[in-house]
Amino acid sequence: MAKQPRVIENDWIVLVNPRAGTGKGEKDWGKIHKYLLQSEIKFEAVFTTHREHAMALTTKFIKKGFRKFIVAGGDGTLNEVINGIFIQKNVPTDEILVAMIPVGTGNDWCRMFNIPFDYKEAVDVIVEGNTFVQDIGKVNYYKSGTQKRRYFINVAGMGYDAVVAAKTNKDKERGKGGMLTYLKNLISSLMSYKFSEVKMITDSDKESCNCKVFSISVGICKYNGGGMMQLPNAVADDGLFDITLIKKIGRLTVIKQIKNLYDGSFINHPKVDSLRATTLEIGSQPKIDLEADGESLGHSPFQFEIIPRSLRVVVGKDK
Repeated sequence: MAKQPRVIENDWIVLVNPRAGTGKGEKDWGKIHKYLLQSEIKFEAVFTTHREHAMALTTKFIKKGFRKFIVAGGDGTLNEVINGIFIQKNVPTDEILVAMIPVGTGNDWCRMFNIPFDYKEAVDVIVEGNTFVQDIGKVNYYKSGTQKRRYFINVAGMGYDAVVAAKTNKDKERGKGGMLTYLKNLISSLMSYKFSEVKMITDSDKESCNCKVFSISVGICKYNGGGMMQLPNAVADDGLFDITLIKKIGRLTVIKQIKNLYDGSFINHPKVDSLRATTLEIGSQPKIDLEADGESLGHSPFQFEIIPRSLRVVVGKDK
């Protein structure tokens, strides 16, 4: 029998994405490093160099005995770390602790848990050590004819949300990012977007939807798109997905409702349905695209499943 590695209880692995926030990760690492040293946190910093590198590094360090991870990056980097935790089978996922120093352009998961965007204050939250055990989502989807799986910690978006995310991710690769870029893509994509006929079935309702759909959000937390409250009633440890389904809607109505996305009041529109479920299946004609935690992934059909109270995270004191 292979010898099990010694569990390293007090040391943190800091996974740094230098490209996060369109280069802020690299530019601001000196400040973050200084605050970590001042906090007397014991840590080892590792930089990511390519897509899904954070995922591979996470599984590697779990095997070495590490159980505490700080993500110095954005929502996409956090998503990779979560996938690294959940694809490994050596350690129960709720024995691993994840903290965040937000360096990304959206930082939507941090909004849910009162993680400050100021680096020093974010480090102070880690030192304070308040923790929360949250649900995690799992989605099966297709890419190039092959079924794939992804775990997510915040929100998955389909249809129009995924189209906007894909355009925004391409802009980030060209060094452009931030809320203005997201809003530009949100509006500019409207003219060419085509609605899909969607059939959605949840565990709580045999046929939740069989209609033309603009977008679907499935989430554990409330925010995506850089502060838009797409799932205003989400509770991160209730064992349920919150689902926001926007049916076929006029383009001008979408533009008028943008301001209501930021306080969640758009869900009162008659073309918007709010649901809850532990599992759901989604098929469409034509296919619709998927993003999870801002990462562009693949296309329908989809199968979603909640994994209740399966990850410990560091949260702000007011959570």
